[in-house]
Amino acid sequence: MKKGEIYEGVVSDIAFPNRGKICREDGTVVVKNALPGQTVSFRVTKKKNGRVEGNLLEVVKPAPDEIPSPCPYFGVCGGCLYLSLPYERQLAIKEEQVRALLDDAVGRDAYGFEGILPSPRPFAYRNKMEFSFGDMEKGGPLCLGFHRRGSFYDVVTADGCRIADEDFSVILRSVLEWFQKTGDTYYHKRSHEGFLRHLLVRKAARTGEILIALVTSSQGTLDEAGFVRALTELPLSGSITGILHVINDSMADVVRSDETRVLYGRDWFYEELLGLRFKISPFSFFQTNSLGAQVLYEKARGYVGETKDQVVFDLYSGTGTIAQLLAPVAKKVVGVEIVEEAVKAARENASMNGLDNCQFIAGDVLKVLDDLTEKPDIIVLDPPRDGVHPKALKKILAYGVEKIVYISCKPTSLARDLAALQ
Repeated sequence: MKKGEIYEGVVSDIAFPNRGKICREDGTVVVKNALPGQTVSFRVTKKKNGRVEGNLLEVVKPAPDEIPSPCPYFGVCGGCLYLSLPYERQLAIKEEQVRALLDDAVGRDAYGFEGILPSPRPFAYRNKMEFSFGDMEKGGPLCLGFHRRGSFYDVVTADGCRIADEDFSVILRSVLEWFQKTGDTYYHKRSHEGFLRHLLVRKAARTGEILIALVTSSQGTLDEAGFVRALTELPLSGSITGILHVINDSMADVVRSDETRVLYGRDWFYEELLGLRFKISPFSFFQTNSLGAQVLYEKARGYVGETKDQVVFDLYSGTGTIAQLLAPVAKKVVGVEIVEEAVKAARENASMNGLDNCQFIAGDVLKVLDDLTEKPDIIVLDPPRDGVHPKALKKILAYGVEKIVYISCKPTSLARDLAALQ
């Protein structure tokens, strides 16, 4: 196969992350966003060290087990690669990817695999959505939604997204219609000019509380009273507890705040998980699938097991969710988290839940471990996508605890860290 040339083939299986493997007589190539069983055409984009990569051009023939996607934006929007497959097949593919990584990292017979746990709700499960303002084609009408697949600039208005609650779509449509009438322009990534940047919406699965944050640059003026009135009059199944105007003049295409104005209500909402109550601010981390998080944390709590009279270290503790779930049956739980806003929320949540044996420390795990005088009996790790810093991992292993529970959101990072953990 030659770089730049177009070929066709059948996807035999899938490799992490989301790349279909095609075995041909002239070699093997991995193609992003191609599903097992599909016949696809692709262009070779990279050949290096015996590895060949290609870009998907067209699905010539669908896989035998593909079904009509329930989402009208499937294939155009940049998310939800597996939505044209039955949910059971989606789970099987993800299991295959994780098992392949673990087999390479530790050997097939060196670990026990307990299977994959499905989400209690495969649709309308997300409690947080970040929508972008833009246009679908240069000079086109204002859009609000997600980036088009494979594009950094084009935005697709996706007001019927199947993985988000219907209230998200109602809010999106209202905000888009509002700014289509005002004529405000979106923020252009190249010129760094324009007003509208993002719309952040969060909704608790248990309490139904909704927090809305409009993110703009400082290059415009918002009719705050009118904007609030338009949103608070919407027919929603949940209840709006806060509407915020976030000013962001950063050149990076990220949701962050230089200044936050509370236009209505408050700048947080409450979610409930396994009998505890959590206060969540606009930018603090919380698992985006609340009901799925309950399954995850119940499993983690089961792995931790008996904690009576024991000290638990919850490293990369975020807003302290895991720490507080373990605290009622532990002697003490120490959480360490680098994001100060999350630590503040963790302390408030622990107080609200009547837990006085939780200590939350703001700082880098690598540095904080040097200052801790207590020794843990159990360690829980829930690191960011990059995994645990190698130097921090050495310090963690030096405690010599019998049990470490590692929650990973990126299995390639887990596979790397497992070498040291073994």
